[in-house]
Amino acid sequence: MKKLVILGGGYGGLALIQELFSSYLPPDLEVVLIDRMPYQGLKTEYYALAAGTVADTELRVKFPTYDKLSIHYGEVTSIDLESKLVHLWNDDPIEYDQLAIALGCTDQYHGVPGAEEFTCSLQSFSGARETYLRLNNLKPYSQVHIVGGGLSGIELASDLRESRPDLNIAILDRGARVLSSFPNRLSSYIQRWFEEHNVEILSGVSVSRVEQGVVYNMDKPIPTDMTVWTAGIQPVSVVQQMDLPKDRSGRILLNDLYQVPSHPEVYVIGDCASLPFVPSAQAAGAQAEQIGHVLKALWRDDTPKVHPLKLKGTLGSLGKHAGFGLMGSTSVMGRVPRLLKSGVLWKSKRNF
Repeated sequence: MKKLVILGGGYGGLALIQELFSSYLPPDLEVVLIDRMPYQGLKTEYYALAAGTVADTELRVKFPTYDKLSIHYGEVTSIDLESKLVHLWNDDPIEYDQLAIALGCTDQYHGVPGAEEFTCSLQSFSGARETYLRLNNLKPYSQVHIVGGGLSGIELASDLRESRPDLNIAILDRGARVLSSFPNRLSSYIQRWFEEHNVEILSGVSVSRVEQGVVYNMDKPIPTDMTVWTAGIQPVSVVQQMDLPKDRSGRILLNDLYQVPSHPEVYVIGDCASLPFVPSAQAAGAQAEQIGHVLKALWRDDTPKVHPLKLKGTLGSLGKHAGFGLMGSTSVMGRVPRLLKSGVLWKSKRNF
């Protein structure tokens, strides 16, 4: 039997499984999914879990069941490319013939002292749960600072405003405006929404260190009751430790078939892969589908073909009744993009 091992049951890992099992597979193939949780967590909605606007059970998706698919629960600690072994915490290593790495990302603290110790995270299911507990145990009028004015920071701040109108909420952003990579029109719309809903945006803030109860803008202390970090991501530590060529963001460089050039039996998906896109669930899913096509072609002894990835755009929410989006070069704002995002989430849960 040949063994394909998939590390990570997130958007990328499950999209690969979905594509593989959509048609005939070789009779001598075994597919093994390794994940630390017994279900997929819908990571794009972790901000809502942390804010307390959805229950964690709403963000769980059961793993699929197929005759040729086995699921192994465990924490990946390292990958031995030469011996083709995946090492797990407190468990026996697992051999593979082909490997797909879809382990996702973790926070990037940019070397800021105290950031990891004294801020909360949205980058894992358990981290989002812990952030929820701490946020919703705060006393009324407590001060919450969210570091980072990107998509995660904006969505967390807006949902938290709806669930805890008693809190003082501020976004600390180093840029001149939130969502600086988006058109000015969208940023202005978001800025107005926050002004109307009493969420403060502090621009041009360069967080130099974090201590218990204090965030420092260079040498200026900003008192806080709780700080949430949404100021960047990087591949998980297992990928960081791999001795492979990487881009400036620490993501593994791949060939045109999404293989590690020195080890073509290894594929890398999503946040761990060097792609010409900002990391997202959409990019991971689209890339994983193409890897599924590549694997099937190779198993048939055909020449695999890969087309350039095409993404459909970006959608974000401002609470439950407003949203924003970018479809190509077209900005959309108001209730329609919020409804569209809800539809995308429903479709993802239904498909998986």
